[in-house]
Amino acid sequence: MMLPVALDAMGGDNAPGEIVAGAHRAVAELGVPVVLVGQPEVLEPLADGLEIIAASEVIPMSADPGSSVRRMKDSSLVRAAEAVRDGRASAMISAGNTGATMASALLRMGRIKGVARPAIATPIPVPGGDPTILLDAGANAECQPDWLLQFAQMGAVFARSRYGIEQPRVGLLSIGEEASKGTPLVKETNALLAASEALQAAGGIFIGNVEGRDVMTNDVDVVVTDGFTGNVVLKTLEGGMRALVNAIFASFGTTPETQAASEVLIPALLPLYGTLDPDNTGGAMLLGVDGLCLISHGSSSATAVVNAIRVAAELHEAGIVERLRTAVASG
Repeated sequence: MMLPVALDAMGGDNAPGEIVAGAHRAVAELGVPVVLVGQPEVLEPLADGLEIIAASEVIPMSADPGSSVRRMKDSSLVRAAEAVRDGRASAMISAGNTGATMASALLRMGRIKGVARPAIATPIPVPGGDPTILLDAGANAECQPDWLLQFAQMGAVFARSRYGIEQPRVGLLSIGEEASKGTPLVKETNALLAASEALQAAGGIFIGNVEGRDVMTNDVDVVVTDGFTGNVVLKTLEGGMRALVNAIFASFGTTPETQAASEVLIPALLPLYGTLDPDNTGGAMLLGVDGLCLISHGSSSATAVVNAIRVAAELHEAGIVERLRTAVASG
């Protein structure tokens, strides 16, 4: 049996209720063991038999990541990361402060040997296909070309391990497909990726520059960029999809005709809605730390928690950390 997943029960907009509810569902539906991490006086009435790792402090969403992790050593995030480090848990998951989650994992688990900077790999839904892996999605606002090359390696390993893509197509985000387009960072990185044997060793194929419009298509499997740009892309897509879905559903009740049409269209649109629903993605993975760390979105529901735990179990079974270690060592 796998070790339990350490779940930060205090992190997120809907904590602890939805987080603990998701933990119970994961145990019942998936058979994956879960240990809750947080304040016992808050969690004991909800735990109903689930183990609790005590943590007296909670890092708020607005806190500075680095200083809060160093100062609040008995926080739920720090204790969850320590559980993975100490072999008490197979993975950590949090819907709380993203920066603090990353800092906790980095400071307590450490980096895989040879990793310059960890990166956040976020699955972007693609209707009718496997998600596109976007990284870095916010861990490193400023990057160097060799870091982006390493992100490409790790992204290819993630795509193979998570979605079974034998030879992931890796694209570099730019303002044009031509190698001459983009910032100095993009141009230098393009040259590195084009000549990289390390990316090929990780199973990836560099297909050149891609543009923002390509992210939600089947034309690319992994999109590499710096954390500032990646986070802007991620939040723009989230906002755009939310606005589109809300507009479609709002239009269904405007007239008797649209109301009648909705009775036919809504069942047909529900699979698409499920694809775009962030609760169904299972969260993002922090690639490059010496342990399994998943980051869920702040408004995670119980369903989002179940899916994050499912992804953690699958990645643990796939040996993702060891695969990343091998890929980085070969590079």
